[in-house]
Amino acid sequence: MTIKVLLFASYADTLGTGQLALDFRAGATVSDVLGRVRSLPGADVLPPEPLIAVNERYARRDQVLSSGDEVAIIPPVAGG
Repeated sequence: MTIKVLLFASYADTLGTGQLALDFRAGATVSDVLGRVRSLPGADVLPPEPLIAVNERYARRDQVLSSGDEVAIIPPVAGG
């Protein structure tokens, strides 16, 4: 199954893209996606527990994904 991964701000800059399409076996979880993304060059900028959304809703690491799901890895946001 194919999962679309969205990257923003410094994550996109460091990895050189704002979007990835990654293939996984059925039953893959958010944690599996994070592990795959962490294996990419430059992914060491990801914090140990980044904020994650699946299909525009915050998600837990153990959430099981379906083909076509969209996983967003959200960087910290600062404002004043």
